[in-house]
Amino acid sequence: MAGKRCVVLGASSHRSIGWGIARALHREGADLFFSYSSERSKAHLDRLVDSLAGGDRFPRERCDVGRDDDVAALFRAVAGHWGGRLDVLVHSVGHARAEELTGSYLNISRDGYAFAHSVSAFSLVACAREAAPLLEAGGNGSILTITYAAGTRVVPDYNVMASAKAALDCHVRYLAAELGPRNVRVNAIAAGPIRTLSASAVKSLAAGRRQMEERTPLRRNVDTSEVGDVAVFLASDLSRCLTGEIFNADNGFHVLGA
Repeated sequence: MAGKRCVVLGASSHRSIGWGIARALHREGADLFFSYSSERSKAHLDRLVDSLAGGDRFPRERCDVGRDDDVAALFRAVAGHWGGRLDVLVHSVGHARAEELTGSYLNISRDGYAFAHSVSAFSLVACAREAAPLLEAGGNGSILTITYAAGTRVVPDYNVMASAKAALDCHVRYLAAELGPRNVRVNAIAAGPIRTLSASAVKSLAAGRRQMEERTPLRRNVDTSEVGDVAVFLASDLSRCLTGEIFNADNGFHVLGA
C-alpha cells in the first residue's frame, strides 16, 4: 500500500471499524485523508490521527454524508490535495436514531427510515459518484464499505439498520457493475458484532458477541484490527480481480445453521 492514496470516512473513535482500517492502511504505508461529521467528532479524530507516525500531515475535512453538497466539497478537497487522483475510498459510515433500534419493527417511522437509509446506505452512492473520476484517474480504484449480516437475516433490535444494510449490499453490486469498466472495484466486508459505539445502541449485539465466542468455528470474536487486515487486501492490487463481493469477516459464523 506504499504511496496509495486513501480516503477514510467513519474513523469516529478508537473502537470504530473505520479506525481499525485506517490503522492497517497506515501500517502498510498508505497516505490517508479523513472526514469527520461534526466539531465534536473532529476532536476525537484529531487525537487519533495525531497519534499515528506522520499523522499531522493527513488532512481532515468536515462532511455530513447526508448532504450532497458536503460530499461534493469533500472530494473537491481530495482532488486538490492529490492532484485529481485517488486509489481507495473506505466508507465505514452508519447511523440510525436510537428510537428506531428498539421495540417493534412495525413502529419504524418514515422519517427514521429515510434518515438511516440516507446516512448508512445512499451515502455510498453519493460518495462513489464524486470519487469515481478520481479513482479512475488513479488507475486501479477500490471502494470498500462495511455491512452486517442483519441485511440477510433477522437480528433482534437491529430494525431500521437491517433494511439499510440490505440496501447497502444492493448498492455494492450495482456500483460494481457500473464502475467495473472504469477499473474501479466495489466490495463490502460483513464484520461480526464488534463492540463499537454505534453497535452499543443495539442491545442484542452483546448476546451476539457471546454467541461468537461459543459457536464460531474459531471460537472467538472478531476485532477491528482483523477487519482492517481484510480491508488492506481488498484495497490493494492483490484483490484486483475481485468486485461486487461481500466478504464475511466473522470467524466463520456465517457458515453455521440456526
